[in-house]
Amino acid sequence: MFNSNKMRNALVAAMATLTLSSPVLANEQPIKVGMMLPFSGVYGALGDATRNGLKMALREQAAQLHGRKLEFIEIDTEARPERAPEIASSLLNNSEADFIIGPVHSGVAMGMLKVLRGKGTVMIVPNAGAGPVTGPLCSPNVFRTSFSSWQPSYPMGKVALDKGYKKVVTMSWNYGMGKESLDAFEESFTAGGGEVVKKILVPFPKTEFQAYLSEIASINPDAVFVFFAGGGAVKFVKDYDALGLKGKIPLLGSGFLTEGTLEAQGPAAEGVMTTLHYADTLDNELNKAFRTSYKAEFGKASDIYAVQGYDTGLMIASAVNQLGGDISDQQALIKALGETTVKSPRGDFTFSAAHNPVQNIYLRTVENGENKVIEVAAPALADPARGCKL
Repeated sequence: MFNSNKMRNALVAAMATLTLSSPVLANEQPIKVGMMLPFSGVYGALGDATRNGLKMALREQAAQLHGRKLEFIEIDTEARPERAPEIASSLLNNSEADFIIGPVHSGVAMGMLKVLRGKGTVMIVPNAGAGPVTGPLCSPNVFRTSFSSWQPSYPMGKVALDKGYKKVVTMSWNYGMGKESLDAFEESFTAGGGEVVKKILVPFPKTEFQAYLSEIASINPDAVFVFFAGGGAVKFVKDYDALGLKGKIPLLGSGFLTEGTLEAQGPAAEGVMTTLHYADTLDNELNKAFRTSYKAEFGKASDIYAVQGYDTGLMIASAVNQLGGDISDQQALIKALGETTVKSPRGDFTFSAAHNPVQNIYLRTVENGENKVIEVAAPALADPARGCKL
């Protein structure tokens, strides 16, 4: 728990109003956008990129807002799940936010759901991949503009089979996103006749991988599939190379293995293959324009987190436009959001009945320090949303 006065002061300090001009004033009240993102700590850069992308899209799409002002209420979750229920409650009941955007961390997402599921706001998840969000805990007022943990990993099973790999070792941290990612790969890989000969789950956030890699070397599988992200991904890829496995046993992964980590991984990452719903090198005009504008505005390169925030802004603007600026009818707003086609830098995507993106998943390989797109591994892939009753 945390001090309510501190919360109130943080809200006042973080609140910002952005006036976007349009010839028609549909409503005098601002549209309130609450953000539950990490702005400090290990995930601080991810939260900042998401916020930047969101605000950039809403500025670009000002004409679609029909004269409505936007009020942003930003609260740092610090990626701490225990903070999520109280912050979400404050944004819902005190700030009366129309939209609550967040989080990055799946544990925070689960805490948010406890408060926001089925309530009078729209929750949009711009990153966290926890399966239950659009699975058993799905709700009409909950959307994703990112991915489920299943989506990036499932297509790699077929990729591995197509390359002739029959026996694979899988490995991840022993937590929700990691286990869900390994299960998704295994689902498609074993359905096509492949065998997972060993599943290794490492205590989170342990990054001492040498003993596990020695075991993999002794097994000598056809390939290895992993989920790691951030600093753990950097350490794993470098250790994989240092222990002599690179070039002997192909390394495959969920795209986060090489997302935002390539500079630190250096030559050790060359040749690593991953699947993800975006790549910096996607060759389309929207992506080129987005990356150019983002770099000019923020002085640094965009990334997948900026794209997901940007797409959240595009989605909101499109729905507000469909309703002529009047979002007072929540059912109408939910319908408009669900029918939106997001014209994204990652490629156009729509929403499934469970409110998860139906999107392309790309096969990438690291080449000269970049994730180069090889092909679309799975076009318009929809998460199965098992357990969702919508």
